[in-house]
Amino acid sequence: MKAIRLAVALGLLLVAPALAQQAKESAGKEVPAAAPVEEKPAPYDERLERLSEILGAMHYLRNLCAEKAEDNWRASAQRIIDLEAGAEPRRKEKLTAAFNRGYRSFAAIYTACTDSAVVAEERYRNEGATLATEITARFGN
Repeated sequence: MKAIRLAVALGLLLVAPALAQQAKESAGKEVPAAAPVEEKPAPYDERLERLSEILGAMHYLRNLCAEKAEDNWRASAQRIIDLEAGAEPRRKEKLTAAFNRGYRSFAAIYTACTDSAVVAEERYRNEGATLATEITARFGN
């Protein structure tokens, strides 16, 4: 019980200067509340997450097997994330996590370019192309 009280007291001591500064700064200002951005899931979000995951896998596999490093797949994923979820932090998080999951899933398995890595890259590239075509055909303007 004493440890909890001590932790609370220490926390208040650490936070008090920041709270006092905020109170001092905002005392003379009337700041309008920013309207929260409403995040609505798009009907193609699951497909978009899968595409982001594939782009992460492609980024890893291509650089593993390429003679010189390239950043095309990561840049493509970043463009998708910026365009689709620019003002929606939750969607941005999901798409970024999917990219990282795809990258890490192959980084955990392949440390050198092998025949199976080349086959996996080809399959993922085909799946990604199919997904991209499907998303734009069904949901594009």
